[in-house]
Amino acid sequence: MLGAIVLWPGDRSGGGDPLGLAADPADARVTAVNEGACASVPESVCQIVTFDVNSGDHAGSVGTIETFGSGDFSTGDRIRVIASTDTNGQMVYSFFDFERSTPMLILLLLFVAAVIVLGRWRGLGAIAGLAGSLFVIVMFALPSLVDGNNAIAVALVTAGAVAIVALYLAHGVTAATDVALLSTFASLVLTGALAWIFVRAGHLTGFTDDATFTLDALGTGIDPRGILLAGIVIGSLGVLDDVTVTQVSAVGELHRARPDSSRRDLFVSALHIGRDHISSTVNTLFLAYAGATLPLLLLFSEINESVSSVATREIVATEIVRAVVGSIGLVASVPISTWLAIQVLPSNRAAPLRSERGASWREQDPNDLNWGDDHL
Repeated sequence: MLGAIVLWPGDRSGGGDPLGLAADPADARVTAVNEGACASVPESVCQIVTFDVNSGDHAGSVGTIETFGSGDFSTGDRIRVIASTDTNGQMVYSFFDFERSTPMLILLLLFVAAVIVLGRWRGLGAIAGLAGSLFVIVMFALPSLVDGNNAIAVALVTAGAVAIVALYLAHGVTAATDVALLSTFASLVLTGALAWIFVRAGHLTGFTDDATFTLDALGTGIDPRGILLAGIVIGSLGVLDDVTVTQVSAVGELHRARPDSSRRDLFVSALHIGRDHISSTVNTLFLAYAGATLPLLLLFSEINESVSSVATREIVATEIVRAVVGSIGLVASVPISTWLAIQVLPSNRAAPLRSERGASWREQDPNDLNWGDDHL
């Protein structure tokens, strides 16, 4: 809470657009697609797209755009265009992007329906947690970073707030959730420290894409290296909370099945479960980063650059550091969460565990992350 107060962004309502990056595109619908000679390069063939403008100041007008080669346009496509005037005062249009709100909305609704159908009330809580996470990032993290606040501090505060919102909304206010949250915090601190050490040791600058160079050109004063560090911390959270919740749940289920087991036996058994989880999660993490950089890796492969040379290039080295640091944080979260979960078990292992609803652990739904006050 204190961190959020200190790092809370100021009023940016007066912010401008010095590079003219903002656009006000109009909606349009393609009415015809033909091929013909390009107006700018007559010897080349262009796709001439005719469309009706449906919004903005020029709604009801008809316009055309030209694209080189065979484009992806078809009659009936919904697109977005930008209107401007040329040196002769004539209205001209340029293609901005395809209008994708309908398929994106359908996909979002399918996702929400799938989560709620399978998870029921827990699924609804998970959706609420996701919405809360997006709110924290959009309303706090991004404006705070633009204000020039320390990126690592912003990332840790953001990750902490997101973890609190997501975990408690998805799993309820229980002792198990408390333990998962503490484990997540500890793993995040380790991840942030490792990221800071190896980003500096590797002389990574954070300049790896067009957006970073554009931010620098805007003169915002945002440190690209800090943004890189913040991205590593926030990105790691998405998998960390999954691992910590699973481990805490595993400890609870093992205790329920074998209430007479010693703490050592519980730790060893839960660690075996964690190893299986980590082995698949780490692989998933690396594959996700490899998939994101696949076009770049293909480019380096095409020019026959050696693996060692590719791996040490900043744009690839950045992803390697991101994946490895995140994976170390994941690995560390298993013993951390397992140990913390075992510490809150009652000293009398044979005693039945009481939930907040008055039922023993044995009588609870095994999917409920609810240890009750007796565990504290």
